[in-house]
Amino acid sequence: MLISMNNSVTNTARLLGAGLRALLVLTLVTGVIYPLVVTGIAQGLFGNQANGSEIKADGRVVGSSLIGQSYNLPPKKGQETPDPDLKWFQGRPANGLGSNSVNTQYKLLLSGATNLAADNKVLVQQVEDAKAAVVKDNSVPGYTVRPSDVPADAVTSSGSGLDPAISPQYAELQVHRIAAKNGLSVAQVEKLVEDHTQGRTLGFMGEPRVNVLELNIALKDLAAKQ
Repeated sequence: MLISMNNSVTNTARLLGAGLRALLVLTLVTGVIYPLVVTGIAQGLFGNQANGSEIKADGRVVGSSLIGQSYNLPPKKGQETPDPDLKWFQGRPANGLGSNSVNTQYKLLLSGATNLAADNKVLVQQVEDAKAAVVKDNSVPGYTVRPSDVPADAVTSSGSGLDPAISPQYAELQVHRIAAKNGLSVAQVEKLVEDHTQGRTLGFMGEPRVNVLELNIALKDLAAKQ
């Protein structure tokens, strides 16, 4: 009986020791070595992406190429929704909120779509109001935007609600307003859009796009030279 108890204690101690050694090894491998290796590879080969795809201007980080931003005027006293600063290129509506595609962006901390059906009356009204706002905001003397000129991404939000890019068509629709507001020629702004238009990923995935933040940084530099 005593020998059996001693064997039981010995076996238990051996199993506990093996378990603790396994825990230590796995913790070291999966909790230290593996993260360090992955982090090293990410920093060495994909440093920009690993650090958040930061965009810098004037020596400081001003945003990420992966997340959209709003370009609004400072809100007036008692004003809940600030007016858009129309000297800048405007991005897509964020999360399909509000009735104006250029002054209701990026209010929420949560990312997501509206989940409204295409025939939902609320969504239909949002799109109609957004289209009217795009036409009004981008029509300047000598250039009138027609409702049929407004592309889909100007009046609808993306699945995330935080899309940093717009279509070349939407960027081009804003060219005349941008030129008028910044004292630039239409040709200068068109060249700016052309230079910042990115093609499909790997030549076949996605659609051509223009990163709004990068475009506005270039616009700021160009306007400063004028």
